[in-house]
Amino acid sequence: MAGTIQSLILTPPSIVTSPFPCRKTCCLFSRSLRINPPRRSISTLIISRKPSDEIHGSDLANGLNWTKPLMNFASNNFLPLALTSGVAFGLVNPTLGCLADKCNLSKFSTFGIFVVSGLTLRSDAIGAAVKAWPVGLFGLCSILFFTPYFSRIILLIPLQPQEFVTGLAIFSCMPTTLSSAVALTQLAGGNSALALAMTVLSNLLGILIIPFSISKFIAVGVGVYVPTAQLLKSLVLTLLVPLILGKVLRESSRGLANFVDHNRRLFSKINAVFLSLVPWMQVSRSRSLLMMVKPAAFIVAIGMGMLLHLGLLAFNALAIRSLSAVSGGHKSIFSKKENAQAALLVASQKTLPVMVAVVQQLGGAFGESGLLVLPCVAAHLIQIVLDSFLANFWLRKELSSNTAKVA
Repeated sequence: MAGTIQSLILTPPSIVTSPFPCRKTCCLFSRSLRINPPRRSISTLIISRKPSDEIHGSDLANGLNWTKPLMNFASNNFLPLALTSGVAFGLVNPTLGCLADKCNLSKFSTFGIFVVSGLTLRSDAIGAAVKAWPVGLFGLCSILFFTPYFSRIILLIPLQPQEFVTGLAIFSCMPTTLSSAVALTQLAGGNSALALAMTVLSNLLGILIIPFSISKFIAVGVGVYVPTAQLLKSLVLTLLVPLILGKVLRESSRGLANFVDHNRRLFSKINAVFLSLVPWMQVSRSRSLLMMVKPAAFIVAIGMGMLLHLGLLAFNALAIRSLSAVSGGHKSIFSKKENAQAALLVASQKTLPVMVAVVQQLGGAFGESGLLVLPCVAAHLIQIVLDSFLANFWLRKELSSNTAKVA
């Protein structure tokens, strides 16, 4: 039998004289025997190359892993990066910023800021803050009437250029931040509905009160007359109208409101870009004056911004504790941790967009706008960083106390 198979393999098909009808099958079988070895060698080659390809792919993935933390950092700190980038671009190459300023791009960016702010303002939770109305009333009084008195102290500081001091004094007369205080209150576990109510009302009322505060606290100290009626009209048109427009658009379309709520990070970044355009243009326009400022003076202005926020925190904390003591002690509505946290954060922060809009409307009455805004950009960033540490401290303290109770 073995000899027969050997003869079938080695003998050409034309010479085979086998009487059996399976001659073609045997020929095909012989050809398959001759072809199979190369196939095995090719598959072996593929298998042998596969691990190296996998290693190369893993090396490429490991090479790209370092970008993920960088992108996460940029996303989580988009506003500070946008503001500092705008200032840096204005200092490095002011040509484009000056051109944008001549085209009145700042007016469009300010309009966009408050349209987006109106789109993102949620009013459905304001009703939940009614029970804590005394705390909210104190917060509004502190934001609009008490804390502007800090401008008198700021104006006593002898610092050159004078615009640094005047800018921080104007900053102290502003309402609270449009989003940062509410977000930090929610992060700390405070009464976010109360924080939102104080934010909305202080910004709406602040547009009407700011002209009188600037005229009373700052114009007298600097020796400049401020046309209060004209400033009020300008602020209503540039701040209140777009804010109401955005809010009306939100309330008139449920689909738009849902889209905004599901993409709040995107709209926050859009607002940050709009906001960064203003210091970019103003620093570009004032670059020649800024380059003449001594670094030590700017460092002192940054320190003043930090001290301003720490002073506001101390003042509001002392006021809340005092009101709690005279209104029932631990049973007082001021002694509730959630309400106290909301009032402290919201009443101690000042908004940069409104300050920028006010400086634009003043038309250089208090000095060069770039010099006025620059220390306030630093103060705005400082207050967010300090309050984020404070909110994180409260959160960790709450988690540790809950863990101790469970144990």
